[in-house]
Amino acid sequence: MHRHQSPSKPRNGLVAALDIGTTKVSCLIARKEGTRPPRILGVGHHAAAGIKHGAIVDMDQAEATVRAAVGAAEEMAGENIHSINVALSGQVFQSRLVAYDIGISGHEIGDQDLRKILDASRLSAGLPDDQEIVHSIPVGYAIDGNRGVRDPRGMFGDRLGVNLHVVTAATNVMRNIDTCLHRCHLEAESHVVSPYASAMSALVEDEMKLGVTLIDMGGGTTNIAVFFDGELMHADCIPVGGLNVTNDIARGLSTPVQHAERMKTLYGNCMPSPKDDLEILKVQLIGEEQTGETNPVPRSMLVGIIRPRIEETFELVRDRLNSAGFEKISGPRVVLTGGASLLPGVRELAGDILGKAQVRMAKPRYLEGMAEAASGPQFATCAGLVNYAFEISEENSGRTYRPKDQPASRFGRLGQWFRDNF
Repeated sequence: MHRHQSPSKPRNGLVAALDIGTTKVSCLIARKEGTRPPRILGVGHHAAAGIKHGAIVDMDQAEATVRAAVGAAEEMAGENIHSINVALSGQVFQSRLVAYDIGISGHEIGDQDLRKILDASRLSAGLPDDQEIVHSIPVGYAIDGNRGVRDPRGMFGDRLGVNLHVVTAATNVMRNIDTCLHRCHLEAESHVVSPYASAMSALVEDEMKLGVTLIDMGGGTTNIAVFFDGELMHADCIPVGGLNVTNDIARGLSTPVQHAERMKTLYGNCMPSPKDDLEILKVQLIGEEQTGETNPVPRSMLVGIIRPRIEETFELVRDRLNSAGFEKISGPRVVLTGGASLLPGVRELAGDILGKAQVRMAKPRYLEGMAEAASGPQFATCAGLVNYAFEISEENSGRTYRPKDQPASRFGRLGQWFRDNF
């Protein structure tokens, strides 16, 4: 099944973005007026329930969470929304590079040839019945075996080939998300995989061109995006995140999950220090909340619980990149974002385990009206979705606004042509 979505020009200049995560659901509402940058009007977020690794596991709980987050953003914005751009996270999507060619009989290549080679039915025919296309990005063309062609129109050849990065998602997972939205009187204007959305906010154009791996560390999942030559080449997701660290602390120290989260935030670190044995933490015990009884534990024990889980996460990232063949193409650059990346020592550990020389932390690119509380790495996906929706709507209306240092649209002219024709 192939369902292609093309966001139309935003009604009243409004755009809404929804990030449905394992630990929180976030909503941003923004408006763009004339040539001014987008301005955030409303922010809403709520602790998630009924969602696991990006998939809905309890429809009623998920609906209540989405209603609360969207309702808070609507109230702050003073506007009601009817359509929304949604991020897909978790192991609900698959990424693959597809290459094929067609005969063109030596004539000049035109729009009709592109329409033929990018025909959606050609892609859908090779997909499992339970998958549908979310993104289909032309990452390069070849004419008579000569690769590296960015735009083949106007050239001559006997065979035209294309490399497509196709991202598909589980049909039933997408249906569940759409059903949840319908129950909240909302319609999905577009679906975007989370690592792609995060990249639209966290990465700069030069990084995308030279090669970079984006690692978005969320509560229940860790999303990966590999960019090279300005295009998304690979996307992946690992079902491990900050929540796993919290649960490890709760089990290891026999403390309530809420207290484990607080300890992780206040005292957590991935890198051991000589002072850790000297600093004693008071750990509240499970079942002893009423008596207030605590257990003294050295900070070194807390670090000893956190570090192996973060190590394992980056080892899984490294193995996934290696098995997909993208470990080398991404070069020495890694960009970290997402709420779980805020843990001290994560940056150093990522560099050690991934063997990357350049690791930086990324906050979402500034959006006018964004409150300080909503401008941290944990909001990178939502902020990127806002950028995505406005870029596409501006391209559709023939005007592309691009603030300084913001990446150009990842689709370019051929991607725009693809959207217009399919």
